[in-house]
Amino acid sequence: MKVLNWILIISGICGLIGVRGLEESLFYDPFLGYFHEANKNIEIPSFEWGKLILGHLFRFALNLFFSCLIIQGIFKNKQWTMQGAVMMMIVFAIALPIYFYCIYDQFGIGYLFSFYMRRFVIQPLIILLIIPMFYYRKQMMIKNKKN
Repeated sequence: MKVLNWILIISGICGLIGVRGLEESLFYDPFLGYFHEANKNIEIPSFEWGKLILGHLFRFALNLFFSCLIIQGIFKNKQWTMQGAVMMMIVFAIALPIYFYCIYDQFGIGYLFSFYMRRFVIQPLIILLIIPMFYYRKQMMIKNKKN
């Protein structure tokens, strides 16, 4: 059983690396180059809203799938995996409209703010909070069983 858990964890990590490594060919995102330049004075690229929305949703779906593999491999608890998925969906549901507003406003709200909102949309950063939270939860459950 431990081998299966390691396979899930390694598959999830490799999947997340693959999503990041193949981002230019897998997803429609004309802002990759814009934010890669780190120059707020360059012109905002032209884009299509529909393709941009679908690209971000597809990327989120892949990141969510691979993140759930990691959570399931580490904690072996389907309920926690579902809770992690729901937390990631909530953060995405909050961050995506804010990021799209930043684009609509042509980053008038602030270049760095827009840059970091984009990070929450395209990267699975929330998993860096979920794993320690679930680990702490698991330790507290073990501690409470001993008492």
